[in-house]
Amino acid sequence: MRTIGLLGGMSWESTVTYYKVINETVRARRGGLASAKVVLHSVDFSEIVAMQTAGRWDLAAAALGDAAQGLAKAGADCVLICTNTMHLVADAVERAAGVPLIHIVDATGAALKAAGVKRPLLLATRYTMEQPFYAERLAANFGLEPMIPDDAERGIVHTVIFDELCQGVVEPASRAAYREIIARHADRGADAVILGCTEIGLLINSADTQLPVFDSTLLHAAAAVDFALNEQPAAIGLDGAA
Repeated sequence: MRTIGLLGGMSWESTVTYYKVINETVRARRGGLASAKVVLHSVDFSEIVAMQTAGRWDLAAAALGDAAQGLAKAGADCVLICTNTMHLVADAVERAAGVPLIHIVDATGAALKAAGVKRPLLLATRYTMEQPFYAERLAANFGLEPMIPDDAERGIVHTVIFDELCQGVVEPASRAAYREIIARHADRGADAVILGCTEIGLLINSADTQLPVFDSTLLHAAAAVDFALNEQPAAIGLDGAA
């Protein structure tokens, strides 16, 4: 079994989900007392958020790159950045690590394409929704046409993530607001929903909409197990491309 390296703490609320799902999946596939080989580096999220807010993605890339290099030195055979937003610096992190980075957009995009989805609604942080790294990768690698909420909707989605979910708060009113945004975009032609922030699955799931829901956290964790157990061809290069 290969060792999975997790760059976590962004936020730790969703890193818990990664650890739990990865180990549950290994046990389900291998049976008995089997569990995953995992190395975890959990950052102080407040430091990363300060870099995000200041637009210092270079500093964030350096910090996560150093952490990823440490994971590799500790025996990790691959690295996962346990957050969608910080995949903005995924290429730099992978170069620093020197081992394959399992890209969350590729795990999500592959599932969307396999399901025959074309126009998924992307719910995520403002950074993920507004910067091109996510939507363009979905379009270029998987032929998708992701839909992005409007400015007011992006504000709602982003605020709930940082002010509530990342702090362990789940509000029924926020769930209702997310449902309304999804319903509006379903009327506009969305044929699926991407939970494109690793915390959103703490708030909503497939019970909240008639559209198919693709939880990037769960898909990313499953891709890590595939790699660790070598149960599918490891088609992820050092540049992160599938």
